[in-house]
Amino acid sequence: MKTWIVIFMLTTALCYGQSKPKTENVVLITLDGFRWQEMFGGADSSYMKQQQHLKDDHVKEKYWKDNAADRRKTLFPFVWNTIGTQGQLYGNRTLGSKVNVTNQMWFSYPGYNEILTGKPDDEHVNSNDKNYNANTTVLEFVNKQSGFKNKVAAFTSWDVFPYIINDKRSGVFVSTGATEIKGDKLNDREKMMNQLITAIPNPLGDVRLDAFTFYYGFEYLKRAKPRVMFFAFDETDDFAHGGEYAAYLNAAHATDRFIGELWAYLQSDDQYKGKTTLIITVDHGRGPTAQTWKDHGIKVAEADQIWLAVLGPDTPALGEMKGESQLYQSQVARTLAAFLGLDFKNDNEKGKVISSALKGNP
Repeated sequence: MKTWIVIFMLTTALCYGQSKPKTENVVLITLDGFRWQEMFGGADSSYMKQQQHLKDDHVKEKYWKDNAADRRKTLFPFVWNTIGTQGQLYGNRTLGSKVNVTNQMWFSYPGYNEILTGKPDDEHVNSNDKNYNANTTVLEFVNKQSGFKNKVAAFTSWDVFPYIINDKRSGVFVSTGATEIKGDKLNDREKMMNQLITAIPNPLGDVRLDAFTFYYGFEYLKRAKPRVMFFAFDETDDFAHGGEYAAYLNAAHATDRFIGELWAYLQSDDQYKGKTTLIITVDHGRGPTAQTWKDHGIKVAEADQIWLAVLGPDTPALGEMKGESQLYQSQVARTLAAFLGLDFKNDNEKGKVISSALKGNP
């Protein structure tokens, strides 16, 4: 009997490459509608010329450099100084690395459904309306596993996320929109933010400003110590739709700072240090020209083109991925679960684990 147990364990280890990932926690982060062109090429000077009417006259001074490598590092210093050297980035199509959505909508709810469930659902998920998602997300799946109950949380700027995640059914804690955070154990910083969120003018209406989303979530993470955390930022998409390129860049740059601050904390805390993986991606792309970059959707060429970044103890430090390769948005969900040693099954061939991001996975 003992011999068969040993054989079984060895077979399992061979099948999965390693008996157990080092990752025990995952943070998923999304930047709504942020293009791969700026992620890999930095600011575009032709778009800046359209921004002369804005009050931010220093956008070119802030973000422009003579070559793409310097421009992208100026816009995203944490991403390129840390993930670019210690993790992996996919989606620079000029180098052959491609990432695409597989849903046929190319806008937010279908994109987030695909990210979180591992497959598109064009029949039922085809609008941004506040309809509860019948599909099971990876957040709901993880929340029901032993050791993860009530250790999964989402902090989002867009107030449709409770419906996408189906918080009523899933039991996942979701904090969203331009509303105060509730709870009996709020610290002084959270209480102050509750005062500010209703006092500061918000040009985005019901969409929460990303700084509130991050710092509400950051305080929650330090206090509640979730094992899976989802941050969904929104300002990049809002400002892009408004044609405000400077604000679009500023929002992306601020998000990079949030991620850097988060990573520094994760490497200082006993629960998270050396045991946490970041996955960063977007729900959809945008048009590729000065006329179409503000928009997305199935009628906008190339709005299905996205990008993906991964950083953590199980991810080989390959940096910017080069060479012909094709990944899909639908691979995020199963990959997230695999980092935790879980198998989030689905029947989507394009939703398999990203093997190059998870060391030892076939």
